[in-house]
Amino acid sequence: MDTSYLINEFAEDRALYFNAVAPPIMQTSNFVFKTVDEMRSAFKDEYSTYLYSRGLNPTVDMLRKKLAALDEAEDCLVFNSGAAAIFAAVLANVKTGDHIVSVKAPYSWAQKTFDVFLTRFNITTTYIDGTDITNFEKAITANTSIIYLECPNSWDYSLQDLQAVAQLAKKHNIVTICDNSYCTPIYQKPITFGIDLVLQSATKYIGGHSDTVAGVLSGSSEMMARIFNSEYLNIGSGIQPFNAWLLLRGLRTLPARLERISATTLEVIKFLQSNPKVEKVIYPLDESFHQYELAKKQMKGAGGLLTFVLRAETACEIETFCNSLKHILMAVSWGGYESLIIPKVAGMERLTFDRNIADHQMVRLYVGLEEATYIIEDLQQAFDKMKE
Repeated sequence: MDTSYLINEFAEDRALYFNAVAPPIMQTSNFVFKTVDEMRSAFKDEYSTYLYSRGLNPTVDMLRKKLAALDEAEDCLVFNSGAAAIFAAVLANVKTGDHIVSVKAPYSWAQKTFDVFLTRFNITTTYIDGTDITNFEKAITANTSIIYLECPNSWDYSLQDLQAVAQLAKKHNIVTICDNSYCTPIYQKPITFGIDLVLQSATKYIGGHSDTVAGVLSGSSEMMARIFNSEYLNIGSGIQPFNAWLLLRGLRTLPARLERISATTLEVIKFLQSNPKVEKVIYPLDESFHQYELAKKQMKGAGGLLTFVLRAETACEIETFCNSLKHILMAVSWGGYESLIIPKVAGMERLTFDRNIADHQMVRLYVGLEEATYIIEDLQQAFDKMKE
């Protein structure tokens, strides 16, 4: 189905809510029944009716249907954070003694799930360089139950060949999970490459206004129903109606925002590549990217998140650059209207900084909806401060 139709019309029935253009917020905790038989049926199958908003809710359902269709999935669940979506997807597919293969340096809360929570149940994780399919082949064991992907990841934007990994996993009856936060379903659809479960932080591009936190998990109807009746209801991590409504609002402008952000990002990249204070720019759809051909195959676009490596002798130089920015905000996350920056040194002690390690000199920049000249001028004056 056409993206414009999915975003603006699909799963909406305005006749049910007085022909209002914007959908209503069904801000209710409870739903009533006329007969005991109706209530009994709801108890037996909460996934098919409205009983209590910890489970299904009409505003949330509208969002679910749109997001599943955008992912080209059979169904999806929406959580109150991306971390909750990760936790549920993983927990639903492991048992005591299992093994997970994950790409190295995944999102921090995914890694904490693997290294802190699951180790209590003798579930182990092997981290690999996911750019080479043979690394997956070597890491798989007889008790491997999940292959966890992040494509691209959020610092060096390493990719995995989604189709090759999916084919390998199916041979071994392993569930594949892919974090698609970087691309959104507009720019990449992992399910079309054979991936089983696709998740994303809806806090970012889907919300788009930096005013709500949410996560999405898409997959087969059977898998979504199983997760709903276990992890989703038990953890109580479903999104609330008001936040679902904010995401419906964000979806309306998602393609336009991504198009504007992507165009501005290319201008910013040209500026950075010409700046003597920048050693390297890392961006999946730049021709210098080491997996450029794979990026073109899997991704329709790359949005506004990039990394550049500064030529800095000390951590203080990097801090001076970041502290001197006047308009670009220093914060985590991305996907909103505002440009953001975060240096790698923020997560390490100054004394551990090594100018010979490129990772230590990385700065992650998210290009928002501002004019390109506005962003570039702010970057330039901060670069100038490094020289003082």
